[in-house]
Amino acid sequence: MTPKAAFTVAVFASGGGSNLQILIDRIRTGALPVRIAFVLSNNSRCKALERAASAGVTALHVSAKTEGSEAAAADKMAGLMREHAVDLLVLAGYMKKISPTLLAAMPNRIVNIHPALLPSFGGDGYYGHRVHEAVLARGCQITGMTVHMVNEEYDAGQILFQDSVRVMPEWDADDVASAVLALEHAHYWRVIRGFAEGRLKPSPSGIPGRAVSVSPDFLKSMA
Repeated sequence: MTPKAAFTVAVFASGGGSNLQILIDRIRTGALPVRIAFVLSNNSRCKALERAASAGVTALHVSAKTEGSEAAAADKMAGLMREHAVDLLVLAGYMKKISPTLLAAMPNRIVNIHPALLPSFGGDGYYGHRVHEAVLARGCQITGMTVHMVNEEYDAGQILFQDSVRVMPEWDADDVASAVLALEHAHYWRVIRGFAEGRLKPSPSGIPGRAVSVSPDFLKSMA
């Protein structure tokens, strides 16, 4: 899709892949200086794989079904990280928990986006429309999105960036989802650019809150 860049990412997705499309579009304009080595999904029929193939990016279906077991699938994913010298694994609507094998292969180098303001509405079971329905059920007036690092606990990694939107009284879950997705599209690619430019740097720390060092320049760039 693009000439090889110094910074290489892989993208995991399970659904529509709209955040993936934003990455592809920003790479094409030169705003995002990364190379997508491949896009991987546990869902062979997901739109994200179609988007990748249309953009000339390698699209892979890897799951327990293709590899024979969850452990074998995890080994395959870790091997792909090494084979493609992936600097950062970007989760964009990937609906499977990341295995210890993959966490060990990519220490402090897996980033995710969550459709709520963590730590609220995070953890096992909070994904997709369930998050937005929970926000409405609790009567929240503000919601948003969070970009965070990934560790062995759901949605518990270091928070890198958050942005919010006011929930209007007449909104339903679809309205909330649309507003939050707009925030995701506006910001996720910019966080990934922060990694590519060295403003966000994975650390060797085993402390969740210190997975990544954040430069003042990054915070200024996101303002």
